[in-house]
Amino acid sequence: MMKKYISVIIILLVVVLLLSCVMIFREISQSKEEKADFDALTQAVVQNEDSQIDKDAEVLRKRNLTPLFAENPDCIGWICIEGTEVDYPVMYTPTETQKYLHRNFEGEDSTGGVPFLQENTTLDGDHLIIYGHNMRNGSMFADVTNYADEAYCEAHPTIEFETAEGVRYYDVVAVALLDKNDAWYGFIMSETAAAFDSAVSAVTEKAVYQTEVVPTYGKQLLTLSTCYGSDDGRIVVISIER
Repeated sequence: MMKKYISVIIILLVVVLLLSCVMIFREISQSKEEKADFDALTQAVVQNEDSQIDKDAEVLRKRNLTPLFAENPDCIGWICIEGTEVDYPVMYTPTETQKYLHRNFEGEDSTGGVPFLQENTTLDGDHLIIYGHNMRNGSMFADVTNYADEAYCEAHPTIEFETAEGVRYYDVVAVALLDKNDAWYGFIMSETAAAFDSAVSAVTEKAVYQTEVVPTYGKQLLTLSTCYGSDDGRIVVISIER
């Protein structure tokens, strides 16, 4: 009888091991496919090595985003932090919350999804909030978590966000660890300088550190947010338009 029990346990362990191997293989395969898809998108928007000025609109551009806008109207721009893996299109679906949380650029099922702008924000608002997954394979916003180290911020102090209106540069102001329901996620517009200063002060009080960049009312804020620590924990990189 004991031998039968041992045999059953061994069989179960083998089955569990095989299933685990299959799941790991699928995850690796999907990760490679998703990386290849994003690499193709990156190549599709390459304009040239240097920034260009649109002579008609006097707009600074680094990428040709027109093909992406045509392929998927949900795409509103491109987020990039030089020297990191953060180099992706940004989606915006104000009537369908988190549509791209687990969908790729083509709208198909995806573990990593696509970075997306918070649904109640607008490109001309006072505060843009962009979300992305903290992926174990280092893709998406995994590198955003590296900003917990101040030295990493010193090496990567600037965030690029390019839309149809051109590319804007944002300088990092602070890095904070927040709860997913923190009031910072509700701060979108500020009618007065006092309201702006109050919101910024409240979040920077929770900062892991602050840089020497001082946020000024009238300039647009940009926050990158991803999971960190507990299920409800988030790390945010807060920046201000240059």
